[in-house]
Amino acid sequence: MKEKLLVGWKETLDLPELGIYGIEAKVDTGAASSVLHCNSYKVVKEDGQDWIICELIINFETEETKTLKLKLYKTKLVKSSFGQEEKRFYIRTTATLYDQVFGIKISFRNRSQMTYPMLLGKNFLYKRFLVDVSKENLSVKALAK
Repeated sequence: MKEKLLVGWKETLDLPELGIYGIEAKVDTGAASSVLHCNSYKVVKEDGQDWIICELIINFETEETKTLKLKLYKTKLVKSSFGQEEKRFYIRTTATLYDQVFGIKISFRNRSQMTYPMLLGKNFLYKRFLVDVSKENLSVKALAK
């Protein structure tokens, strides 16, 4: 059995396929899926394939944005923490933590009113990570040693 990596209540990671580096994500074991802040998005169909065109912040210090067209993985009705159902659009991409690359499914939502631009949900954490809620940025600290 592969040993699980330890993460804190928040972690800094990269989403290299999206051009996003050093993004702070809140680890949320109560959320099923991972969510990334998106200023705006729309879903289009081309040649029988669904795509999501989204405006993402790729540098959170300068607030530089980039518009990307990404292949839609799935659409799902999700109940928010407030009990409201909403349609979420998911993509598949990669996330880098501990200098390792992991597959991740991400939905998009405007999180501008939230403290962290990203949530890492339990579907990403499952069988890979253990969470120590008394720590933060364990993956970054491990690489600095």
